[in-house]
Amino acid sequence: MADLATQPSKRKRELDAEEAEAASTEAKEAGVENGTSAPVRLPFSGFRVKKVLRESARDKIIFLHGKVNEASGDGDGEDAIVILEKTPFQVEQVAPLLMGSPELQLQFSNDIYSTYHLFPPRQLSDIKTTVVYPATEKHLEKYLRQDLHLVRETGADYKNVTLPHLESQSLSIQLDDLYLIAICHHRGIRSLRDLTPEHLPLLRNILREGQEAILQRYGVKGDRLRVYLHYLPSYYHLHVHFTALGFEAPGSAVERAHLLAEVIENLECDPEHYQRRTLTFALRADDPLLQLLQEAQRS
Repeated sequence: MADLATQPSKRKRELDAEEAEAASTEAKEAGVENGTSAPVRLPFSGFRVKKVLRESARDKIIFLHGKVNEASGDGDGEDAIVILEKTPFQVEQVAPLLMGSPELQLQFSNDIYSTYHLFPPRQLSDIKTTVVYPATEKHLEKYLRQDLHLVRETGADYKNVTLPHLESQSLSIQLDDLYLIAICHHRGIRSLRDLTPEHLPLLRNILREGQEAILQRYGVKGDRLRVYLHYLPSYYHLHVHFTALGFEAPGSAVERAHLLAEVIENLECDPEHYQRRTLTFALRADDPLLQLLQEAQRS
């Protein structure tokens, strides 16, 4: 990873703030606000790609680290991150596209099968663009692809390593990142590891009432839902995920998702199931917990 450029001087920051305020005023006068379709400019000049932080062909997204404002005389420029993501199809726009005469480039043809590159008109070729500027080293680390490692956490590992580690962190509930989730009001249950038979009425209620609420509001039956808990969870306050079976939700892989119905059955069969069972999950290579668990298991 490239070293970050030195921070601009106080006078330079003041000038940038004044320019930003002036640009904001001009935008408001021109009727340009958040969510409008009026043309706007990126908040920097130039973008020289330094590194591809991460990319996914499946999700059609790429994360780029670049240097900007290099021509402004500000030393080596500043760091910025640009995230480019292909937007989903809008069904009402696809049919007219195929009814016309779209621009095509043949890639492959064999009997009844053929593959083309189709070049859509401008209104159908937009790319969601997220900008992080100025980007700090923390931002770069956040978006940099990290190798994943599977670890097997015993009940003793949880008590001696994972629990002290999570208690040493500043943990909070981040509601901005949630989707269709049931959140327990009881604050003493951090994760799957804390569950005991005394929580069975709560868990059964979440499963039953959650499925009923989704059926009433969205018309989706329980046999078309994936209802599960994460371990490790994204935040340590008991919550249950409800997703449609057809939705490939992040974190629904076998090493992280635990179906709520099976959690209930496990607790009915063994009251200490989640205190004693060895659980497998994946951790990023730069996660401090990975090193702590690996050291504990070597000793």
